[in-house]
Amino acid sequence: MQNLHLNNKFEHLKTEILDCITHFNTKGNYVTKGDRNVIKSFKVGTETLNIKSFKTPKLINSFVYKHIRKSKAKRSFEYAEKLISQSILTPFPVGYLENSSTTGLTSSYYISKHVDYDFDFRVLIHNPLLDNRDEILIQFTQFAYKLHENNINFLDHSPGNTLIIENVAKYDFYLIDLNRMQFEQMDLTKRMDNLKRLWLSKKMIRIIATEYANISEYPFEEVYRLLMQSSQDFKRRINRKKYLKRKYLKKKK
Repeated sequence: MQNLHLNNKFEHLKTEILDCITHFNTKGNYVTKGDRNVIKSFKVGTETLNIKSFKTPKLINSFVYKHIRKSKAKRSFEYAEKLISQSILTPFPVGYLENSSTTGLTSSYYISKHVDYDFDFRVLIHNPLLDNRDEILIQFTQFAYKLHENNINFLDHSPGNTLIIENVAKYDFYLIDLNRMQFEQMDLTKRMDNLKRLWLSKKMIRIIATEYANISEYPFEEVYRLLMQSSQDFKRRINRKKYLKRKYLKKKK
């Protein structure tokens, strides 16, 4: 059983989009090739579309995604529409496709318009001498504050999931990898916890905390303390996992 849902503006490309998905393994150009998910770009008419293929779910998840919970592809599409309705940038959602059997979901794909971006947030981490780095961080903080004020808790707020486009004295921020979000009011603790995955340096934390306090009613000392605490706790947890994994692999040899 196949369920294809397309934005009305792209209904005329239905046949071509289906062909791209049918021949996903042999056509298209890789954008990312991960262990779990694969993204490829395809030229469809005058458009360049990115198609994300989600990993085939295990038996229990397969049943859940068909009968209980929305698939990752459908969530990505609906969340993208919601972001756009609140003037939050994300690659335009074209549609999604779900394949299922009698037992559950077998595969799913999310389709969006390709975005030519200049760099992603990871560059700010790895290149502290980047031109206008402080200004980019200030504008990113304004973007993050807008998310929080719109009750958008982006659970995958990691460095690779914010694309950045440079305009004249202004930067546009696009969110990607959208299937994990909660729409809820957030207190300051939850807001700062939302930024912990960005792997921020102490200098970056100070810049972000200063701007967040400037544009909100929250005092700088509290913003800084909570962001520093969340960020350091997250780093310690990830580094400990890596250490234990290395230790385990060394034991196995």
